[in-house]
Amino acid sequence: MNENMPPPLPSFTPPKTSTLAIWSLVMGILAVVLIVICIGPVLFAIPAIICGHMACSRIKHSNGQLAGTGLAIAGFVTGYASLALLLLMVPIAIPNFVKARNTSMQNACINNLRQIDAAANQFALEKHLKAGDKINFPNDLTPYIKLNSQGKIPSCPAGGTYVIEKVGDLPTCSIPEHKLPQ
Repeated sequence: MNENMPPPLPSFTPPKTSTLAIWSLVMGILAVVLIVICIGPVLFAIPAIICGHMACSRIKHSNGQLAGTGLAIAGFVTGYASLALLLLMVPIAIPNFVKARNTSMQNACINNLRQIDAAANQFALEKHLKAGDKINFPNDLTPYIKLNSQGKIPSCPAGGTYVIEKVGDLPTCSIPEHKLPQ
């Protein structure tokens, strides 16, 4: 009976999945997910691309000992995709950041103008001045306004200069877009 038994088959060991391929895919996915904060592509996409290409090369030269070509390809493709998305988002994001900064500076300037106007009104009431009387800006208003850390009336964040000459006039900024609403 032993004579008719076929010889035992050699044991088959499945190829091991490349660790680099797995890391490539993980970093590629992180790069795509974290693209919103604009740092994901830089921190994760480039390593995903490098690991993906290295894994493909090692798998190709392993004579069937390593598997995971699909994972490696998916890793470097997601890395390239997140870099491409970043390149598309940058031209959109930068002008919006600049606009938000300018709007913020304009709002801060208008707040300063409101404080100067309130200080001018308080000064006029206390000194019994009438509309049209001269104001020596900034010296007359300094006691009536909250000063900045240098002990001066707050200045325009965009570099403009403030002017108010008479009681009843609205204070103005040298930057045309920075003005109090009527």
